Amino acid sequence: MKFVDRALGRRFLRLLRTFPCVLVTGPRQCGKSTFVRHMLPRWRHLDLERPADQLLLESDLEGFFDAHPRQVVIDEAQRLPDLFPLLRHVVDREPKKGRFVLLGSASPQLARRVSETLAGRIGLLELTPFRARELAAGRHARHRWFFGGYPPVHGLQSFAARMDWLDGYVTTFLERDLPAMGLALPAPRLRRLWTMLTHVHGSLLNVSDLARSLTASTHTVNHYLDVLEGAFLIRRLAPLHANLQKRLTRSPKLYIRDTGLLHFLAGLRRPPDLETWPKRGHSFEGLVIEEIAALAAQHQARPEVCFWRTQAGAEVDLVLHHRGRPIPVEVKLGAAVDHYAVAGLRQFMKDFDAPRGWVVARTPERRRLGRDVEIVPWEEVAAGKEDFGLAD
Repeated sequence: MKFVDRALGRRFLRLLRTFPCVLVTGPRQCGKSTFVRHMLPRWRHLDLERPADQLLLESDLEGFFDAHPRQVVIDEAQRLPDLFPLLRHVVDREPKKGRFVLLGSASPQLARRVSETLAGRIGLLELTPFRARELAAGRHARHRWFFGGYPPVHGLQSFAARMDWLDGYVTTFLERDLPAMGLALPAPRLRRLWTMLTHVHGSLLNVSDLARSLTASTHTVNHYLDVLEGAFLIRRLAPLHANLQKRLTRSPKLYIRDTGLLHFLAGLRRPPDLETWPKRGHSFEGLVIEEIAALAAQHQARPEVCFWRTQAGAEVDLVLHHRGRPIPVEVKLGAAVDHYAVAGLRQFMKDFDAPRGWVVARTPERRRLGRDVEIVPWEEVAAGKEDFGLAD
């Protein structure tokens, strides 16, 4: 498929103007290498999954950077541990901006090496699979919800080929990537847990229930969830904690971040399967949350993303914070949204003195519910026509 402009391009260039190094992370196959090659076509690009490039750096790492002191991109940087302390020395010797870009799939080793050696010298950028707004102008937009956003999926023509790719992605992740991250559970058991998470998607997370179903300890399940979250494959959406009189839910909600993986693991194989799937509403909720969270990341380094729920049942699906004010967003699968459907949203706005609230729904047109609640069609969000006040 043709190159798709990524929404984080401006932020990437801003980080290059701010730091000597920039680290681009994200799940495997989300398009990191293609994105950086497009943004920096004149730079030297090395990929440590290529034996020749790995050998080039391993044979004389210091000599390489003496000869190439700037405009170098290194993909799969976590494969060369000696790289990070040497880069600190190279950067400190000549602290100019925009010299090196590192790419890496998530791993505990990568995060630790960056924090230990390059803190204050490196800007961080998380690249996601394609967002709906990035595909809005192309022919792939209508399949974004069902098939997710991984670029290789949208380069395939048939539904069967896309499912085959997702199957291979899951198998490779379970059999190669997770063991490389230090997870020792057998692949069939890991696949079973991952499939179990499709039933939890969009719901409060109860680790004890998962542990019982898997006949594993809660410690083991928590560790597995930590790894999946670190690999950008799940999101544990934290509850908003506030010093209010109301009793608030303290458990996180769990989402499989890519809807294509969610649907594949749940056994859905063709778009019509989604129409009768009982978790369809939760799937749409996760789609919208990821879209808005990615939008927030264009404007903030580490956007605070959470939900709000009282033990009495009032709830807001997504709460962002921007310049000291809360931005509450409710998600509705249907088109009909009335005053009763936004009762939780209005309660939040009252409790937190939020001047505006939003509802994203599959409605055909934008409208207001009162003066302070905006009902926004999903199609407008997917087309990038709503910023939820984040651009203010």
